[in-house]
Amino acid sequence: MLDMPNRKELRISSMRDKVSPAEWQARVDTAAAYRLVALHGMEDLGANHISTRIPGEGHNFLINPYGMMYDEITASSLIKIDEHGNILGKPDYGDFDFGINRAGFVIHSAIHKAREDANCVIHTHTAPGMAISSLACGLLPLNQTAMRFAKVKYHDFNGVVLDMSEQERLVRDLGDASTMILRNHGLLVTGNTVGEAFNWLHRMEKSCVAQLAAMACNTPLQPVPEDVVEKTWLNYQPGTRRPFGVMEWPAMLRMLDRKNPGYDV
Repeated sequence: MLDMPNRKELRISSMRDKVSPAEWQARVDTAAAYRLVALHGMEDLGANHISTRIPGEGHNFLINPYGMMYDEITASSLIKIDEHGNILGKPDYGDFDFGINRAGFVIHSAIHKAREDANCVIHTHTAPGMAISSLACGLLPLNQTAMRFAKVKYHDFNGVVLDMSEQERLVRDLGDASTMILRNHGLLVTGNTVGEAFNWLHRMEKSCVAQLAAMACNTPLQPVPEDVVEKTWLNYQPGTRRPFGVMEWPAMLRMLDRKNPGYDV
């Protein structure tokens, strides 16, 4: 057999006894979100990011080690960093020495600093999300689910997000919204909880897929009156209904336990 030096063994030491119970729970939920994104085909190899603020630690948050695939992320494998990008905690990765992705830090730290309610931030490069981000019309309120995003925000593309000056523009364009389309780039969602953020992403992705399918039929689209769109959008707002993810998240974790267990170690 040929020697394959790049096939190193991935060994991750447990962080459970080295962190607070609150941080450990955040790690478990975040690792689950990574695997669920992969399970639903929304990952981009090791790129993109899900970050979660650690309760009681200001703007410190968890993010993925750059180089691991989403479906192999575990609670212990996540890296804890502060708002300046300093690494505060990570495990021994064995043969690897994973760090963080610069673009991920720039985007996620900006939002965690500016929005105390944005405890979880998810950014993706899915094919449907990138396609909609490339259309001048953006995401249209063509169906009930898409009407939830009738007031989605937009951020113009300024190149790969490596410059800290981009943070001000990201925060300005997002405002107090939970969803934003990064034009010519991808999707971004926030949530008070990991479950809420995943719910936003899942429904936004489905809305993008549905719009592309409808547009591909090459037949006139059926518009919805503006007052009906507004009424439907209001049905999705806080105070009108329970927070997103409260009901679905435990079920999502049960599904993950069946299909891809091991995230909670």
